[in-house]
Amino acid sequence: MYRRAALRLPTTRRVRGVVHQQGSHPWLSRAVVHEAHRMSTDISRIVPSLEAADLSYAQEPGHVRSVSEKLRQKGILKVSLGFADSKSRYLEQLLLSLHQHHGHQLPIAHSATRGWFWDVLPTTTGFQTANCQARSETMEDFPWHTDCSYENPPPRYFALHVLRPDRYGGGTLSVMNVERLSELLSPATRISLARPEYLIRTPPEFTKHLDQQHIVGSILLADDEGRPTMMRFREDLLTPLSQRASAALDELKQALLGTEARSHSTLHLTPKALPERSIILIDNRRWLHARNHIKDPERHLRRVRWDAVPFSSASA
Repeated sequence: MYRRAALRLPTTRRVRGVVHQQGSHPWLSRAVVHEAHRMSTDISRIVPSLEAADLSYAQEPGHVRSVSEKLRQKGILKVSLGFADSKSRYLEQLLLSLHQHHGHQLPIAHSATRGWFWDVLPTTTGFQTANCQARSETMEDFPWHTDCSYENPPPRYFALHVLRPDRYGGGTLSVMNVERLSELLSPATRISLARPEYLIRTPPEFTKHLDQQHIVGSILLADDEGRPTMMRFREDLLTPLSQRASAALDELKQALLGTEARSHSTLHLTPKALPERSIILIDNRRWLHARNHIKDPERHLRRVRWDAVPFSSASA
């Protein structure tokens, strides 16, 4: 009843199923190659890409304008660097250029002790926030979420710079289109999710002010055309404050687990799709993201978040 036209995206289950069978059925190798090629084609069709041959591209007007326009249009963009950049200087200079020429706000600090950049790197000691291990510092999977859902205002964008991909195939970044996801929800649930009836707790590792441990707000937001295209969500931090809010949250969680969301709203960006020297830039409100279990203890990404805007604003 509530289903509408969906994005034509590949499913994890189908790809994994074929790969799983390959070891015992070598004759399926052609099917595996065909499926991998199809997934690569779908990703390249949906995720625009740019190349930056050297550091100067971060300040080149045409390149910076293309980054701004593609983020505005698609809410997701891949940039491939043609040079080594262990300090993420391209990202730093690109964000300064977006701020100076395209109205983006500067990056937000990750915590009271961290600046713009956060290293997404498994570790058991030397946490980036004293005495607190962030989820991103583990090898565990990380279910569907919005970065900084607990911030007021939350960052509109985030980027991940791949310094060392998972060499053993783990740590796949999955992204889910919020507008397509919302089409799977009943009208009553969309209305309830848009009400400010949810307590959103701040994780201790990202606490900036001791007197602010949580905020109260909504989960879903419509754009200027009335389409529910924006969301902030992280289930382990959410507490519904009414019965209707609780029921709406339950329906959303069921939709996230359903085959329709996985089939029609989701892309899976494997280490092959995001190799070393690649950067993925994502609209934090229009795409949820998740990752599976990390297999390589030396996997290393660097994250930055920027352009914090009120979630109550429908500007996109």
